[in-house]
Amino acid sequence: MVTAYIMIKAHTGDADRLKEDIAAIEGVVDVAIVAGDVDLIAKAQVDTPAEVKEIAANQIQGVDGVEDTQTYVAMH
Repeated sequence: MVTAYIMIKAHTGDADRLKEDIAAIEGVVDVAIVAGDVDLIAKAQVDTPAEVKEIAANQIQGVDGVEDTQTYVAMH
């Protein structure tokens, strides 16, 4: 099991809508709106690093209103 945390920068005012859209992505197990340098943090749990890349680089980046992401893979 691969666990990754994806930091998401959103367009102004889009955080609530983005939280719902990102939470609906398969493999995403939690999404939180946060204060700080990013607007949301998503937690993904999948079987392979390639699935992390698919979620972060393709699915989350493809959601309208997402400006940027940074992905951190947890080392258990």
